[in-house]
Amino acid sequence: MKTLLNKLISRKLIYGFILSMAIIGTIFITVKMFPKLELSKGTKTRNINIETMQMATLENIPSREITSRGSDISRGSNNETKENENEEQKEKVVNKTAEEKSGKDKNKDTTKHISISQVKISKNMNLSKRTGLSKTDFVKLISGLKYDTSGFFEKNAKTIYDLCEKYSINEIFFCGLISAESGWNIASNHRRTHNYISLMRNGKLIKYSSVNEGLEIAAQKLHNNYLTPGGKFYNGKTLKGVQTYFCPSSSWINLVYGRMKQIV
Repeated sequence: MKTLLNKLISRKLIYGFILSMAIIGTIFITVKMFPKLELSKGTKTRNINIETMQMATLENIPSREITSRGSDISRGSNNETKENENEEQKEKVVNKTAEEKSGKDKNKDTTKHISISQVKISKNMNLSKRTGLSKTDFVKLISGLKYDTSGFFEKNAKTIYDLCEKYSINEIFFCGLISAESGWNIASNHRRTHNYISLMRNGKLIKYSSVNEGLEIAAQKLHNNYLTPGGKFYNGKTLKGVQTYFCPSSSWINLVYGRMKQIV
């Protein structure tokens, strides 16, 4: 009986020892493994956090970068547009300036003018050749003419100059002819009809509506009919050539030329 009891006790001790060792081993393993589990768990958590941050970064940062680039592109485009507009504006200004300059050059009288004292006339002069005076000097010459008692020539000096330029007529001849036909004072019948070089129809002075019309018709008729080759009454560009059909009187040349000399 005692022997059996001893055996049982021995078995219990063995079982207790084994159980203790098992418990101790379990505790040991648990203690050893727990930090690794925590570390692994922590690492996983951190990895998850990092991935989350990266995802957030990938979601947000590219968006900002795209926006920023878009702004830069937009600004760059705007800057290029502004630069192009500025270049176009500059080009327009340059072109406009060039056009204005060209217009001024066209309008500018580049003719080399002579002085009043250099004006020369003769009986055999070409009546279609201008004096060479500027408009200013011609007006000055006519304005100081003492024979112009009515002031007609002074008042219409600019118009006379322009018409002579338009129809290629010598200004001194044109004024001398008007004076010879109408008088320096402009006779009443010539005033009334605005016919200053005695253009006739059916033996009567042709009547015009105004001073300007009368002067223009006079210049036009002289140019077309008397001073242009092929004209109805063309016989040369001198006083003698015009006199042949304009006024057959032999004294006409001396009369017109005498009035021309009074001007210069």
